[in-house]
Amino acid sequence: MKKTVVLGASDNPSRYSYKAINRLKQHGHEVVPVGIKNATVEGLQIITDKTQKVDNVDTVTLYVGPQNQPVWYDYIINLKPKRIIFNPGTENQELEQLAEDNGIETMHHCTLVMLASSTY
Repeated sequence: MKKTVVLGASDNPSRYSYKAINRLKQHGHEVVPVGIKNATVEGLQIITDKTQKVDNVDTVTLYVGPQNQPVWYDYIINLKPKRIIFNPGTENQELEQLAEDNGIETMHHCTLVMLASSTY
């Protein structure tokens, strides 16, 4: 299973990041929620400290708009994920180039659709 950092995690059940955390867990993936709000989602504490190390990350799935991503660039790159999924509305050429310069695969897709279609 793929350890996944959900960046932009929210404890609001109507948010797509919340739904992604739920579905990733249902599919047996290890989930690390990261965001700006100190809360829990599906029994997991949201990490708000950008210095907290997370090892062996396969995927970072983005739920943060491009205007709010620059403060996360170093954090994302230092996680050394294999891939970053730019969910709809999170597309960002600058971050995509930075990722590719660091050997990180990028894709424009929807995590929820990927999970539903068994292509995650």
